[in-house]
Amino acid sequence: MEFTKDVLKIDSPKVADELAGFIRGQVKGFFKRKGTVIGLSGGIDSAVAGALCVKALGKERVHGLILPERDSNPVSREYGIMSAESLGITWEEIDLTPMLETFGVYSRREGIVRKYFPDLERGYQFRITLPQDLIDRDRINVYRLEVKAADGSVKAARLSREDFLGMIAANDIKQRTRMIQLYYAAEKRYYIVCGTTNLPEALQGFFVKYGDGGVDIEPLAPLYKDQVFQLGRHLGVPKEILGRTPSPDTYSYTVSDQEFYFCIPYDMIDLILYSMEHNVAKERTAKALGITMEQLERAWRDIERKRQTTEPLRRFPPTPPMKF
Repeated sequence: MEFTKDVLKIDSPKVADELAGFIRGQVKGFFKRKGTVIGLSGGIDSAVAGALCVKALGKERVHGLILPERDSNPVSREYGIMSAESLGITWEEIDLTPMLETFGVYSRREGIVRKYFPDLERGYQFRITLPQDLIDRDRINVYRLEVKAADGSVKAARLSREDFLGMIAANDIKQRTRMIQLYYAAEKRYYIVCGTTNLPEALQGFFVKYGDGGVDIEPLAPLYKDQVFQLGRHLGVPKEILGRTPSPDTYSYTVSDQEFYFCIPYDMIDLILYSMEHNVAKERTAKALGITMEQLERAWRDIERKRQTTEPLRRFPPTPPMKF
């Protein structure tokens, strides 16, 4: 039988019912709480997770949070509100900028940017990216700092390991601050926090420990990205959200998930991960993707390396094996 993207097709009504049952069982049976709180980022994952919560519990038991900050794309706020209103749930907006300023997030990152571009004038935007030629040549994943000046010109510099780690350490405070707000909103309502991490993100560690990874349930974790979109269409997610490019939305200069972390499109990641999980021959996978075996091997190695490197993120903190 030919191996194609069709292997990812799901019975969306059936899957939606099963995931809604899972959410209902966790909220009422395991946690014994009244409802769920969800952060609505304006992206497909949070929109689908929110819709599943409404299906499971009713709109009166789901509360949404819109959590913009200084670097957020204005579209995120617009689409987050659109998602909440399309679901008919209660929602509130909390600007995280003052809290992040107090932590020194912006000043610490700016210090790194100024180290590479000391003559920048105010009004610049920046992001960090990986090279996007993953499948075409052997290379080491080294991040670049890209700065867009007020006049529209773009400059780039290779980040040292020390500065990359400093940038990420500061940036991850954003996800952890979001989670503080979500748990406050949940606990005062006797609710739980619903996560939005899908299967490719979970397996490759594309989440922040005790940030977007610090939630009570992860209903999308069994789903490939394509399957999340299938559910989104079935559940009536607004077309604007369905058409939006996935982004971490934590840098002032817009960067996609692919540019920041994965280096290849989600549809390619989905099929490679499926092949890994179901022992599909690499030759069949390469043919389905329309790439050479050499290109597949590069992508395969990168995905496997991310899985191995981020394994500690997916585990409970180690505890001593002995008893006293």
